[in-house]
Amino acid sequence: MARTIQSLERAAAMLRLLAGGERRLGLSDVSAALGLAKGTAHGILRTLQQEGFVEQDPVSGRYQLGAELLRLGNSYLDVHELRARALVWTDDLARSSGESVYLGVLHQQGVLIVHHVFRPDDSRQVLEVGAMQPLHSTALGKVLSAYDPVAHSEVAEGNRKSFTTRTVTALEEFEGVLDLTRARGWAADVEETWEGVASVAAPIHDRHRMPVGAVAITGAVERVCENGDLRSALVAAVRDCARAVSRDLGVTRF
Repeated sequence: MARTIQSLERAAAMLRLLAGGERRLGLSDVSAALGLAKGTAHGILRTLQQEGFVEQDPVSGRYQLGAELLRLGNSYLDVHELRARALVWTDDLARSSGESVYLGVLHQQGVLIVHHVFRPDDSRQVLEVGAMQPLHSTALGKVLSAYDPVAHSEVAEGNRKSFTTRTVTALEEFEGVLDLTRARGWAADVEETWEGVASVAAPIHDRHRMPVGAVAITGAVERVCENGDLRSALVAAVRDCARAVSRDLGVTRF
């Protein structure tokens, strides 16, 4: 078995750590989280900073991901056929629904957001491309778990963390959720991951009818839901978007 390079492993772990939170991290935070001496952590951070993968706030001295990572990530996403095929349809969905639209794929034990269309208003929003979402509680994750055997195995064997009082964590109950998702062709997340937030998602298939991703709209519960249920017009819009992308990927019959 080939030997790995420890410094690269540590640098990769550091980038994942910085990508996992919404706040900047200080040297002490990074070294403690990764179990590294401060001198070692500082050397890796400085190297990543010189290469543009990490940026340091000049006032607080804290670190965050740098622009070079975004450039590399966008280079990958630009050649990602799913994202390319979905661009027009997701833009249309955001305009028609008035909500944020997310395109997600299975990655490791979660959902990787590969495309994000902002809600079409003047509110302050944060680009979520590259963010990870859980499989068991989000609408995107439920769709992938229902249609993709690999995703199903990941979520069934993994830790289903409770984020709110509504999160389904028991395996038997979760399997029932997946059965319902397959029966109706879409999945919901009503305050199961974030309080006050609801989402609906539908699967995207390729020409071989294999699940390759999912599309979702996400917004405040009071806008996405009506009398406790997801608005039927929004569910229909998401399903239409998923079918349109699937058709562009070669699906000829639903």
